[in-house]
Amino acid sequence: MDQIFKALANKSRREVMDQLFARDGLTLNELCENASFSRQGVSKHLQILEDADLVVTHWSGREKHHYLNPMPVHEISERWLKKYARRQMTAVSALKKNLEK
Repeated sequence: MDQIFKALANKSRREVMDQLFARDGLTLNELCENASFSRQGVSKHLQILEDADLVVTHWSGREKHHYLNPMPVHEISERWLKKYARRQMTAVSALKKNLEK
């Protein structure tokens, strides 16, 4: 999970993920068209995202297409966010009940 957090901590990698969210299955060339950094930078960030299992690839002939893998982010949500949100929602619900009395 540390690898996922490290990958998500970088703004440039989040930009790559945002591009793939907007249009999944992009090639390196397509990702470079809208990137604010070099082709080598995009390639490096893609490799880190792949190593963290946030991006998966599929070869179609000579083209390598990149796709988001939502499972690691979902697992983070399940592990870290939902358990804290439950407590907060319980507190808000209790406050609402008390205020309505």
